[in-house]
Parts: sequence; structure tokens; C-alpha cells
Amino acid sequence: MARVKFTKGHGTGNDFVLILDAEGALELSAAKIAEICDRHFGVGADGFIRVVKSANLPEGKAILAEDDSAEWFMDYYNADGSTAEMCGNGSRVFARYLTEKGLVTLAEGQTLSIGTRAGVRDLQRNLAGFAVDMGRWRLGADDIVVKATNLDVARPGQAINVGNPHVVVALAEASELDDLKLDEAPFLEPTQLEGANVEFVVPAEPMVKAGVGHIRMRVFERGVGETLSCGTGIVAAALATRHWAGKDSPNQWQVTVPGGTLGVRMFATEDGEHVGLSGAAVLVFEGELEL
Repeated sequence: MARVKFTKGHGTGNDFVLILDAEGALELSAAKIAEICDRHFGVGADGFIRVVKSANLPEGKAILAEDDSAEWFMDYYNADGSTAEMCGNGSRVFARYLTEKGLVTLAEGQTLSIGTRAGVRDLQRNLAGFAVDMGRWRLGADDIVVKATNLDVARPGQAINVGNPHVVVALAEASELDDLKLDEAPFLEPTQLEGANVEFVVPAEPMVKAGVGHIRMRVFERGVGETLSCGTGIVAAALATRHWAGKDSPNQWQVTVPGGTLGVRMFATEDGEHVGLSGAAVLVFEGELEL
């Protein structure tokens, strides 16, 4: 039976199993990935990342046609083995893995371009760890109704796409956020065809301090369940809150989740507004798996 080395990493408690498969030779079924991510019978993780050279898989070849500097592809899977377009925390852990394993060299001020199913993403080192440019985002429907356990009344949700789909729900009080039970998926009406990550948000009091917005958030991730942190969800929550707050609201946000606090920044580019995410990325331990 084949044995492969793995690395466990996390970004604010959002944890991943990473396996280096530069040549794209491994064939892992959804069931095998779910087994590896199982917290009782496997290594345990919110997601699985196969570290592959872009040239060695079809999605990566398409990425290279867009940007030939994206040598490495983040082949990302949810804990249930389903594929996902993008993972903000995972991308920073991916950058940490590439740099600490000597697969790439990234000096201060340099940019690392990686391939994802949502397109090319650029990362740089910063004091917190890594900052990733999540690219352009899209505001979606605002007529979605969300029900969740211990939420007394269904609430409206705002769809946001940041490379993967999200629905953000505003709550009135911190107690509502604390009392939520997210061991079951929230119910969305109308149903979202591709599913969606669902974020529940409460603003700090005051919400804006020294020109920076502050919110708290919990998240139910599609294909995973509740997680301590979700990078794309944090970005979506900040974007939705700014949208609700109006044109004078800030472009910098601090978002606190059960696993810690991350920074979000909205900024103009030639092809439209982008949104960035910054925070820690940690490699925890290594081991071997039998496949």
C-alpha cells in the first residue's frame, strides 16, 4: 500500500491537510479525501489541499494560459471530498507550505501567483502572515430567506460571490450570534443550485473605529459544517456589511471569528474593485498516510 507524507496547517483555526503531488500522479476519490479529513478516523481537517504543478492537471493548464507565473495549483477539496473553487485561509496556508518547503522563494515585497479553480490569486508576505488578493467580487440577490436553528425568525440574506458562493445574514444582537446552532445546515429559500457558505454577522459597538470597520461572524461552510474561520466568508461578510452601511462606510475591516481576527481591504484596480484578506498561516505537524 502506498504511503505519502502530509502536512497539517491552519489559518485562524480553519485547518487543512496538504499533500505534495507535484506531478499530479495521485488519484484520490472523494471518499478517500473525506476519510482523511474525518476528525475521528482520519487526520481531521476542514479541507484537503493537493499541491500540484499547474502544468500537470487540466485546470492548471488553463491557469497557465492566463498567467504563466502561476507555477503551482491549489487543488482544493472540502472535508466531504467535494471540490471547491477557492479558499482564502487555504491559499495562505498553501503559500506558507510552498515557501517553508523551499518550493518557491518569496522575498518581502514579491508576489506569489497561484492557480485555483476561481482563477489566479496573488499573495504577499505581511506582518500578520500572508495577504491574498481575492480578486473581483460580485453582489448577488438580496431576496434570499435564511432559517437556522435557534434563530427565532427567518432573516434576509445577501448573496456575494468572491470566487465561491456566499449568503450573508445580519443579526441584531451578539446573543443571537452566540445562541445559533450550526451543527445543521441553514435552510435557504430559494435554494441555491450550487449551495452556498452562510455567514451570520453582528457589528461591533461602535462598528467603525479609527476608520476601520469591526464585525463578528460565524459561518456554516458548504461541504464542511461550522468552522472556526472561513477566509472567503470573512471577505463576503465585510463586503455585505459595507454594502448595507452605505457609501461612506470604510474600505478596511477587522472580522473576528471563533478562531481569531483577520483583516479585509477593498481597493481599486484597473479591472474593477478587488478585495484582499490578510492573516496568519501556520504549519502544525507532519506525518504519513497509507493510501
